[in-house]
Amino acid sequence: MRIRVLGSAAGGGFPQWNCGCPNCRGVRSGTVRATPRRQESVAVSSDQKAWLLLNVSPEIREQIESFPGLHPQAPRHSPIHAIVLTNGDLDHTLGLLSLRESHPLVVYATERVRRGFTEGNVLYRTLQRFPEQVTWRPLKLGSEEELVGVDGRGSGLIIEAVPVPGKLAIHLERQGAPDPEDNIGLRIREAGTGRRLAYFPAAGGVTPMVEKALHDADCVFFDGTFWSGDELPAQGLGTKRADDMAHLPVGGGGGSLAALRGLRTPRRIYIHVNNTNPLLREDSVERKEAQAAGWEIAWDGMEVSL
Repeated sequence: MRIRVLGSAAGGGFPQWNCGCPNCRGVRSGTVRATPRRQESVAVSSDQKAWLLLNVSPEIREQIESFPGLHPQAPRHSPIHAIVLTNGDLDHTLGLLSLRESHPLVVYATERVRRGFTEGNVLYRTLQRFPEQVTWRPLKLGSEEELVGVDGRGSGLIIEAVPVPGKLAIHLERQGAPDPEDNIGLRIREAGTGRRLAYFPAAGGVTPMVEKALHDADCVFFDGTFWSGDELPAQGLGTKRADDMAHLPVGGGGGSLAALRGLRTPRRIYIHVNNTNPLLREDSVERKEAQAAGWEIAWDGMEVSL
C-alpha cells in the first residue's frame, strides 16, 4: 500500500488567509522554521494505478497537479478510482464541486454525510450534468467492504467505517441532532498483503473502537488539529476550545499523546494540523515532545509505503 499526503493542514490551510497568529506571520516572513501546508487530503493505492482519495479539500486541483500519480493518462481519464469522505466539513467535501468537468465519480460516505452534501445544495447540480455523474455508495459503520470504482473494478483495498466522537459540520448544525454517522475514521486493509492503515483526521476522543482500530494498524494518521485545549482563546482568536470543535488536543494530561502512549504502531503521524499549532514549527518544544513519543508530523508530499 502506498500513501501520499496531498494536504496536511486543518481547514483554512497554513498560513490561513485571514490569520496573523505568530505561526502564520512567521511563515509568511520566513522568520520561523515551518513549511506552508494545504488543507487535508490523502491518496492511497495498492497498485499505484488506481487511487483512492480520502477527503477532497477545496485545493484539490492544485493537489492533483502536485502528484504525477493522479495525472490523466488519456485525453479524458483520471487515476482517481473512488473518493471517501470522513465527515461533512467543507474542508473535506468542497473539492467535489471542483471535479465537475463531466467525469464520472464514485463517492463513499455515510448516509448522513451524503444527505448533508446533496440535499438543499443548489451547487450540487454542477455534479448532475449527466446520469450517474456521481455514484454514491453508503458506508455502514463497522462493516468491511471492498472499494469499487466507476468501472466496477475492485481496488484491492478493503474499508471499514469506525464511528468517532465528533460533531455536525457547522453549516448543518441546525438541521438535526448529532449522529454516529456524522464523523468517522477509516480502517483500510490491503487485500493482498493484509497491511492496515488507520485514518482518523478528526477525533473528539479515543473510544474503545477507535483504540482497537489504531492498535491493529501498521500506520496511523490521527487528529493533530490543536496542541492545547485553549489554543485559540489563548492567542486571541476566538472563544472556542478544542473540545467545542470536537478535536482532542495533542498535548496535556488528557491529550492524545498521553491517551495513546501505549500505541506501538510502526508509523504514527499527526495530520489535519491547525495553523495555530506549535507542532508546525520544526524547532518547537511541542514538536520535540511529540517526536520523542514516536510521532511524526505530516507534510504535503509525504509518502508512506506499507
